Amino acid sequence: MSGTVLAGTPIAVDFWSLRKAAGARLFFLSHMHSDHTVGLSSTWCRPLYCSPLTARLLHHRLQVPKCWIRPLEVGQSHVVGEVTVTLIDSNHCPGSVMFLFEGTFGTILYTGDFRYTSAMQGEPALRGRHIDRLYLDNTHCHPQRALPSRALATRQAARLIRAHPQHHVVIGVYTLGKETLLVELALEFSTWVVVSPWRLEQMRLLELPDVFTAEEGTGWIRAVDVAEICWDTLVTWNAQHPTIAIIPTGRPVKVTHPKIHLVPYSDHSSFEELREFVKWLKPCSIIPIVKDDMCQVYFQEYLSSAPQVLPDFTVSKPVQESGQQQSRRRGQKPTSLWKRALGSSVPRGVVYDSPEKNTEKPEVFTDVKVPQHYCEPALCSKERCTSHRGEKEELSGKQLGAAGAAPVSSEHLAPGLAEQYLLTPLHVLKQFSSQKFDQLVEDFLQKKDTHPEN
Repeated sequence: MSGTVLAGTPIAVDFWSLRKAAGARLFFLSHMHSDHTVGLSSTWCRPLYCSPLTARLLHHRLQVPKCWIRPLEVGQSHVVGEVTVTLIDSNHCPGSVMFLFEGTFGTILYTGDFRYTSAMQGEPALRGRHIDRLYLDNTHCHPQRALPSRALATRQAARLIRAHPQHHVVIGVYTLGKETLLVELALEFSTWVVVSPWRLEQMRLLELPDVFTAEEGTGWIRAVDVAEICWDTLVTWNAQHPTIAIIPTGRPVKVTHPKIHLVPYSDHSSFEELREFVKWLKPCSIIPIVKDDMCQVYFQEYLSSAPQVLPDFTVSKPVQESGQQQSRRRGQKPTSLWKRALGSSVPRGVVYDSPEKNTEKPEVFTDVKVPQHYCEPALCSKERCTSHRGEKEELSGKQLGAAGAAPVSSEHLAPGLAEQYLLTPLHVLKQFSSQKFDQLVEDFLQKKDTHPEN
């Protein structure tokens, strides 16, 4: 998973390679799993939009400067430039969201990683919504990938633990995710869950129930990185005390020790859940997020036959307009070029403005003062940083405006035709019409015939 630049839009989701981002100007982060943050680091210097909880994790774990992080409240619609975006809880991991984008490109739902539940049908932003394109998490998009609900998988893990009453339990998890499973098992068996100090700090940042500790020996359930669970560690742990290991996953995993147990607990939607979701949503088209695995063939009968907004996927609108303008310009006469120069007081193209500032910000960001142009000059002195471009353009505009407002005395105008029409400020040309120009050209030529020595 390396993210996506949504075709025909200025939007990139979980995609952090500026060199490969084509015309992307708006960058969104769905959640903090490492396969969705490839290329994202403390050197990032563009506005980045995400949920408030992901914003905390992003600064805490990757040290992305707070002045670039734009937390958007979940369940609300936000205007970001020319795009309206609504964040919807994706039920995947803490802070994870789906993005509903609306603009001239139509309506796009980007699920990111998500676990569908029927409760999503009550989401106000999705009810009765026409979806032109659905970017779908197709991790388990195969009829043979049947998975129980997470509630059933949690009960299966609890039965497994009860079947080994004298054993310690080690649960393999990733850096983020499965926290709900750990909390429910801790409450079920009235024990602490022992974690590493850095994970304990993260649990507190997530504001989870107080069932975690970093003190060894205080609890008999322990959460470790899933990579630690292998033959060697099981041998070591069982030499000290009888121990079983549980790996909660929906993917096939090779078991290397008889005391390693797999529990089908997944944070991704099962095939049946995906089918129910698509059948209810009825999008016009489906684009798989996992590129190597197609899925639309399974849901073709559920797609909407309503007209779909199809933006130009080949050339972005600003570039296309620029090319057309250049083509027209080549065929113009000098007089029409003058008129065009006089009428072009502002640059043309698309400007993606910053969103309205949130009045309610997460507590962790309350001490951050976000300047109008994103951050302080000292923080953004990098060669590629454009945060103060607006200030420079504004200053330049003021200087030009002041120069343009100054009166020009006629005594400073050169008497020759070329000097008058080519070397004077543009606003002086307003006193000459195209007819006046033609008349002056004729007078000038007659003058040359009358005085050939000139």
